[in-house]
Amino acid sequence: MKSIEIPYEKQRGRRYRFFEMLPGLISWSLLILPFVLSQINPRITVIFIIAYLLLWFVKAIGLNIRSIQGFRNLDQYQKLPWTQLLEELRTGKVEQPDRHIPTWHYENIRRIAEEPTPIKVDDITHAIIIATYNESREVLEPTIQSVIASEYDMKNVILVLAYEERGGPDVEVQAEQLMKDYQGTFKYAFAVKHPKDMPGEVIGKGGNITYAARELEQYLEKENIEPLSVIVTTLDSDNRPHKHYLNALTYLYAVTPDPLVVSYQPIPMFTNNIWDAPAPMRVIATGNSFWNVVISIRPHMIRNFSSHAQSMQALIDTDYWSVRTIVEDGHQFWRTYFRYDGKHEVYPIYLPIYQDAVLSTTYWRTIKAQFLQIRRWAWGASDVAYVAEKGYFTNNRVPKLDLTFKFLRLLEGHVSWATAPLILAFAAFIPLLFNPQDYAANQLPQIASRIQTVALGGIFITLFLSLKLLPPRPLRYKRHRNIWMVLQFVLLPVTTILFNGLSALYSQTRLMFGKYIGKFDVTDKAVVTEDKQTII
Repeated sequence: MKSIEIPYEKQRGRRYRFFEMLPGLISWSLLILPFVLSQINPRITVIFIIAYLLLWFVKAIGLNIRSIQGFRNLDQYQKLPWTQLLEELRTGKVEQPDRHIPTWHYENIRRIAEEPTPIKVDDITHAIIIATYNESREVLEPTIQSVIASEYDMKNVILVLAYEERGGPDVEVQAEQLMKDYQGTFKYAFAVKHPKDMPGEVIGKGGNITYAARELEQYLEKENIEPLSVIVTTLDSDNRPHKHYLNALTYLYAVTPDPLVVSYQPIPMFTNNIWDAPAPMRVIATGNSFWNVVISIRPHMIRNFSSHAQSMQALIDTDYWSVRTIVEDGHQFWRTYFRYDGKHEVYPIYLPIYQDAVLSTTYWRTIKAQFLQIRRWAWGASDVAYVAEKGYFTNNRVPKLDLTFKFLRLLEGHVSWATAPLILAFAAFIPLLFNPQDYAANQLPQIASRIQTVALGGIFITLFLSLKLLPPRPLRYKRHRNIWMVLQFVLLPVTTILFNGLSALYSQTRLMFGKYIGKFDVTDKAVVTEDKQTII
């Protein structure tokens, strides 16, 4: 395919605009449908709503099962002796098989002995790009320190601190000082300033990390380092990798037959400051963490999100991340998918990247920041038009059946995001509103309540696993804080509707009317000190 870039607004014809409008049109149609059907035939409305509730009841069971499977994988990966696994993979020898080691490890060794992969363990260099805007050193330095704390040789790691000129002179001073402080720790460490107001760019992370990656490419050329042997991980300023992440990523990269067409996705877990965040944000953060665990069990559903890794050669081939969208992470999946004619997969890494729950300096600023963050994520609905245009109306060799399944999942995912919370919460009362004398309409709220009550039984699974996820309680909080960590889940219906549902509907509605979001709203990253002072 000649071009994989998102077209500029003035280049988007009627067909492209139709597909931009499609998620919003379907979402609003689904929300209006119960009102229309209730006036035409209340019985059909009741059947429709019960069928919808039962569909989500089945989905809820599946989500609970997958969350248990995902947490089992997460627990297993954290306990594996990755240094030993890498050494055995490097030498191809196993001194003594261990029944606690998964069988896939021994299968990988046998397979590579018969059919060597293109990249060996000793060939691999890691490049970590940390993107920052105006975050304080209190936020940024723990991220660098978490990388250093990895059980991996930092002399095989290149650190790139990508900062924004628009962040101000203090950010530049901080970046240069951090690089000076940590220069001898890594194979190489340098800071890159992304100039403001670059032509053709939206204000966002994509332009920042792309500019930094181009500088990295120049360094690799100068040092004669093969791009395919370099795997690049992008981190936000608050992202702290698990200590085994680099070892596990090295292992997976070395056993991949064709690493050029594979991305690697660890599991974002929003627990860094979970004790400090307000209750609604804690519930949302826990839900987001659970969703990431569930998705990791469904390989056909995994997409690049937040922190992810990809070979430097693939980044060069895709011209890095898009600088024309505020959702460069998820969009990178599609850029790579079309660049390699549909030959692109995302492999899960069942290890956490610890991130912050949303927290600002005041309660209401935190509420606003949370809505804006989810609104930005939901702007991924803009990829519907991109995928349709590049997949069906541009000359390519992408397998059309695979493309169609992926396109429909993308569309359904965004429509469900915007509509499911509202339909599940309120649709059962709509037939009764228009038909108070109808027996079926009167019975529907009770039927819906029973289905929802049974489905909510899964909340106990969420509750149990969420308590296992919690980091140790900071000394600044008393034991009674533990009680609130349980009681907070009564807010789940409210947060699901007000933040998840409405933010997605808002994004899709803006997209319908061509009111594009041209700026990446950077989420505030406040830090609470031991004396309970909130700084940003």
